[in-house]
Amino acid sequence: MSEENQTAGQQAAGPQFAVQRLYIKDASFEAPNMPGIFTKGWKPEVNLELNNASRRIGENVYEVVLTLTITVKLEEETAYLVELQQAGIFTISGLGEAELHHTLGAFCPNLLFPYARETVDSMVTKASFPALMLQPVNFDAMYAQQMAQRQASQQAAAEAEAEAEAKH
Repeated sequence: MSEENQTAGQQAAGPQFAVQRLYIKDASFEAPNMPGIFTKGWKPEVNLELNNASRRIGENVYEVVLTLTITVKLEEETAYLVELQQAGIFTISGLGEAELHHTLGAFCPNLLFPYARETVDSMVTKASFPALMLQPVNFDAMYAQQMAQRQASQQAAAEAEAEAEAKH
């Protein structure tokens, strides 16, 4: 086997990542106080909630769903509410369990966010509200925070279990 063929074979056996499809899984826009809301001064309070989930749908094929819930209020009145599930199908292979978990929990949502951001802005402007350009999100930091919280809760549960056993 030549050195060139051997290198190509090693690359094929390494980590593989491909985006198969990006799509909107669910979208909702509500403006419960229209048209009266347009008579108020526009100084909105914007609340963004993010969540993501993933599931295996085939061999080395995963669906990742990024869920955004955006509530925009003027004083106490809701100007509008946007709920969006931006999803993607990804082929991922050759990664260890920790790397795969990070890819599904941070890397894939990072790829989905710009599409979600554009969809939200489009929905908002089509409803005659000023453009809403969501700020970039650091999914790596969010993932690290979630892992730290999970580890802390597991440690607390283990300590509580050990303490309960010591009392018996």
